[in-house]
Amino acid sequence: MGMQLAHRATSLPPSEVPSKSKIVWEKFSHQSKFQQKLYHYGTFPQGFSWGVSSSAYQIEGGWNADGKGPSVWDTFAQKPGSIPGNANGDVACDSYHRFEEDLYMLRALRVKSYRFSLSWSRIFPDGLRTSLNYKGVEYYNRVIDGLAANNITPMVTLYHWDLPQALQNLGGWENTDMIDIFNDFCDFCFATFGDRVKFWMTFNQPYTIAWSGYGLGQVPPNIKNPGIAPYRVAHNLIKAHAKVYHTYDDKYRKSQGGLVSITLSADWVEPKDVNVLREVVAADRALQFKLGWFAHPIFKNGDYPDAMKWQVGNKSELQDLRETRLPLFTEEEKSFIKGTADVFCVNHYTTKIVSHVTARLSPPSYEHDWDFSESEEGDSPTTAISNQRAVAWGLRRLLNWIKEEYGNPDIYITENGVATDMKTTFDDINRVFYYKTYVNEALKAHNLDGVNVKGYIAASLMDSFEWVSGYTVGFGLHHVDFTYPNRPRTPKRSAHYYYHVMKDNGFPLPNDEKILYGEFPNFFNWSTASSSYQVRNINTFTLLRNSWHICGKPTWCSVRCFLMAPTTSSMKPD
Repeated sequence: MGMQLAHRATSLPPSEVPSKSKIVWEKFSHQSKFQQKLYHYGTFPQGFSWGVSSSAYQIEGGWNADGKGPSVWDTFAQKPGSIPGNANGDVACDSYHRFEEDLYMLRALRVKSYRFSLSWSRIFPDGLRTSLNYKGVEYYNRVIDGLAANNITPMVTLYHWDLPQALQNLGGWENTDMIDIFNDFCDFCFATFGDRVKFWMTFNQPYTIAWSGYGLGQVPPNIKNPGIAPYRVAHNLIKAHAKVYHTYDDKYRKSQGGLVSITLSADWVEPKDVNVLREVVAADRALQFKLGWFAHPIFKNGDYPDAMKWQVGNKSELQDLRETRLPLFTEEEKSFIKGTADVFCVNHYTTKIVSHVTARLSPPSYEHDWDFSESEEGDSPTTAISNQRAVAWGLRRLLNWIKEEYGNPDIYITENGVATDMKTTFDDINRVFYYKTYVNEALKAHNLDGVNVKGYIAASLMDSFEWVSGYTVGFGLHHVDFTYPNRPRTPKRSAHYYYHVMKDNGFPLPNDEKILYGEFPNFFNWSTASSSYQVRNINTFTLLRNSWHICGKPTWCSVRCFLMAPTTSSMKPD
């Protein structure tokens, strides 16, 4: 019990966890629907980073071309019955052979940045440096050089879920050896591409890796161990990220001058009843369990949030376990992890409604440790993915929460977008509305709330292999026709719209909405008017003369007492 008790000793019960971030619910949750939807005109500052995103397995294809090794996603998707329609990423958008077409789209959009990922098994087919594949390195050199030639900043994700299968055979992210193995891969990438790449992200959505991959088993490596594996995997991912950050810091930062971060994911959560403290605490706990799981160690103090330590420790004790299921960091590890990100990168798609519950104890599960339930925000439009409604106002609140919780860091929105049915090809008006409202909420956060939003990355450049949904839905600004071998790309209405948003750097006030200051020309005829019927034959001049005799000047009140005008002027004379 010693380990478990030690983990809880510095933690407060969930109902007493202090959180400066509760300011966000106090500030925003009492807004009316009208206030939520008010449109804000304005622009982002010069230098704001506009871009689009993709990931290697989703677009590259060429799954075994030129010496590439298989990844866990190759293994999973190629197994019949894994994906709707037995879809896979063997060819996908065929970007491995058609990057010039991708570059053409990027140039046409005039984006400032392009976020993409490196396929680990294309560079190291079995995951280790000894298997180096020069053809894979050549491909990414072409990509990076093509972007640089067109003044497009590459934003590179080092790991976007596609672990080399050979490393999964060694235990994957449950194996602590992966910390050093991943660091060696990243070290090679820094040395090889870092002269041109100045923005690095270690992991994309480690939450998805830990929970969906090792807890629910929904995505590779499809392991269902919800009570222990997610915590163990997250522990290794955090330590791996920190090691990579220090490798860059120690060996490359001085000569290359780049940024290193990690891309976290977060829905916004609203309490079911903002006037009930327990519900607000449950909403805060939801953010701590999902975003804070990784952000708290990296951006605060090198350790997990108190809410997590209390919940998991308490549940573990009630389950008669000898120690908490949430692993411990040593003091040395906390110091090593704290501060290992130069900017805050966040992926965001939707908002959920959260309510406090008392979850069951058996079987042990990360999900049961939460003690809250989630539901959809029912007043917002649905999308092609269930439980992912378009709730634009949640983005502003999430950005404010990050500001309050993590000391107002520079924030890059590294993914934001909406899925539509693949039958919707070019006239994607719903996506246009999504971007208009979500980007506007990011603008409000920056201009009205003082959040340091530095960039916005639309997801995604084009329709692609959409993970477990295959090719049934698409997030793309460009339509890709997967029925043709040459995978033709065509811009959608949303691509044209996003182009103009980027060109305008936001939403400048239209001319017909601007307040106009100026003067009329000389000899402009100023006058007043009346009608005989309205004044009912009363001699206005006489009234004014009489009021002058009463109080020394023709007062407004004395005239109003006698004039029978149908409306009251808002003017207030002296």
